[in-house]
Amino acid sequence: MVNGRGAWHSAFWVDRPTGRPPPRRPVIAAHPRPVAVVTGASSGIGAEFARRFAARGYDLVLVARREDRLVELAARLEADHGAASTVLTADLADPAAPGALVRELESRGVLVDALVNSAGFGTYGPFEGEEPDRVAAEIQVNVTALTLLSRLLLPDLAASRRGILVNITSTAAYQPGPSFAVYAATKAYVRSLTEALWAEHRGGRLRVLALAPGPAETEFFDVAGSDGFRIGQVLPVPQIVDVAFRALDRRDPPPSVVAGLRNRATAVAAGLVPRRVVLHVARRLARDPEVR
Repeated sequence: MVNGRGAWHSAFWVDRPTGRPPPRRPVIAAHPRPVAVVTGASSGIGAEFARRFAARGYDLVLVARREDRLVELAARLEADHGAASTVLTADLADPAAPGALVRELESRGVLVDALVNSAGFGTYGPFEGEEPDRVAAEIQVNVTALTLLSRLLLPDLAASRRGILVNITSTAAYQPGPSFAVYAATKAYVRSLTEALWAEHRGGRLRVLALAPGPAETEFFDVAGSDGFRIGQVLPVPQIVDVAFRALDRRDPPPSVVAGLRNRATAVAAGLVPRRVVLHVARRLARDPEVR
């Protein structure tokens, strides 16, 4: 049924902002199950994390721009795993989006046990040719929104008996990226932030992980408009998420993991050889697909 602000679809809610105060109707809070918030949940790594959490007995808050994709995923999670999903459409390039999302969760009485910051995108080409507005949006989504959501939801995560924070980085986080300079810089920030949070919470109940997937089999390249990012070992999305959960299930999870043996070797090598050599190789790989 439809009632002003949005529409009920079975056990989940589709949020359509109207400017009116949200109804105090906590969809998920009525269920005695842990709750995972996943951004970028409409496809790729985010959607796969949502499926895995649902299979582990979590209810979901699915966040992305494409409502139809989220509604379809929510229906599948309910059918396959009995998971109730709250669908919240949001453009994280909007500076107001993180705060609005958290206020919406608070208004519904939702307490969050896990957060996966999977939303992100990249731009490719010489930095001087980048559109300034596109660069600003890239930084807003990859860095600012991720940071604010992590900070705003951290009290819930730290208080949970099964708190989890996963931030998606990239193998680009391990060296500068000529021709995708902004993207690599944003992912280096995410890796640094996440590893610092891991250290702050080590010994507590909150498990913090930075996951570097490498060039995954997702829609990322279509959004970026280039295959220039396709550097390294390409892995199926389920295999990448397997790496994350194997790390999270350890008694003492590491601060970060790189998916794929070749990708891990490259990340280690980037920290051992002189920076000038790293930059030369990275520039050549970005420009010449034949040597990848």
